[in-house]
Amino acid sequence: MNKNLLQSLNQTLIVSCQAPVESPLHDPYVIAAMAKAAVLNGAAAVRIDTPAHITAVRQQISAPIIGLWKQQIPGYDVYITPQFSHAEAIAKAGADIIAIDATLRERPNQEQLTTIITQIHQKLGKLVMADIDTIEAAISAANAGADIVATTLYGYTNQTKHLSPPGFQLLAEMREKLQVPVICEGGISSPKMVKQALEIGAFAVVVGTDITGIDAKLKAYLS
Repeated sequence: MNKNLLQSLNQTLIVSCQAPVESPLHDPYVIAAMAKAAVLNGAAAVRIDTPAHITAVRQQISAPIIGLWKQQIPGYDVYITPQFSHAEAIAKAGADIIAIDATLRERPNQEQLTTIITQIHQKLGKLVMADIDTIEAAISAANAGADIVATTLYGYTNQTKHLSPPGFQLLAEMREKLQVPVICEGGISSPKMVKQALEIGAFAVVVGTDITGIDAKLKAYLS
C-alpha cells in the first residue's frame, strides 16, 4: 500500500465526478473529461464510480483515483462497494483507493467489515476509504483497519436521514476521536465551506454535485 499516496492528499480538494445513470453525462468519455478538467484545474484526486468509468478516467489522468462501485443488492441497504468482488473489479480498473460503505448496517453474505478491509489491503494492495454516517461507524471503521474515514453517508442513512450534510459536527468528533485521516464529503457547496472543513480538521475535502452535478444543479434552479 502506498502511504505516500495518502500523504499527497493532505489539505487538498478531491472532486467526485459522477452522474445519474439516466443522464447523458453518465457516458465514460464525459466522466473522464470531467476528471481531467478537475485535475488540470487543481484537484489532487478524483472519486469515480463503476469499473467502466474508472478505466476511462485512468486513461486520461495519472492523479489518484478513489474508486467505488454502487451496487444495489436486494435485502441490503449497503451499496457503496458492498462486497470484495466489487472492490477487486474497481482495483483492476485502475483505482488507487477503494471507497466502501462502512456503516453499521448489515452486509451482504454477512461479510464482515474487517474482512473486506483486510482483503483489500492484502490481496489488492490498496488503501481503503470508509464512508460512514455516525461517529460509532467511524470508530468501527478505524478499528477495522480503514486508512481514511469520510463523512460521505451522513444524512443518507435511516439513522441520519433527519440530518443535513455537511456533517461538520461529526467531522469535528471524528478528528478528536480517530487517529486516521478524516475526510469531509457530502453537502459541500462553496469554497467557504471547504475552508471551514479544513479548519475543523479535515485531512481533505471531497466536492461533487457543486462542481460536476449539472443535472442536480439545473433542477435546483428550476424548482
